[in-house]
Amino acid sequence: MGAFVISKRYNDEYKFVFTSRKGKVVFTSLSYELKFECEEDIERFKTNIQSANFLKFKSSSGKFYFKLMLGDNHFATSRKYTTSLRLQKGIDEIVRYGSVSEILDFSVNDFVFID
Repeated sequence: MGAFVISKRYNDEYKFVFTSRKGKVVFTSLSYELKFECEEDIERFKTNIQSANFLKFKSSSGKFYFKLMLGDNHFATSRKYTTSLRLQKGIDEIVRYGSVSEILDFSVNDFVFID
């Protein structure tokens, strides 16, 4: 099963990624100013996953990716895939596991450095 992983960007805004069962990033969200907005959008996505649209694209370098849409709103962008079959497998994993995936929060720096 995949997971939603919340983290901070370098500009102190929040984002989340959806990772596959193998730990690879499938898609990355847009930026959020506040962490609770990020959490709310994950829950909204999990609730409305069946109404999500996946707009498929091919980059100028020949890689495949999708934009995840909820209603008319751009929600997230996928990583680049080498084939359209791998792209479809990424979409299938989201549809299959997205609504039951756990949320992990790595936005807080809990590390202790010892000299």
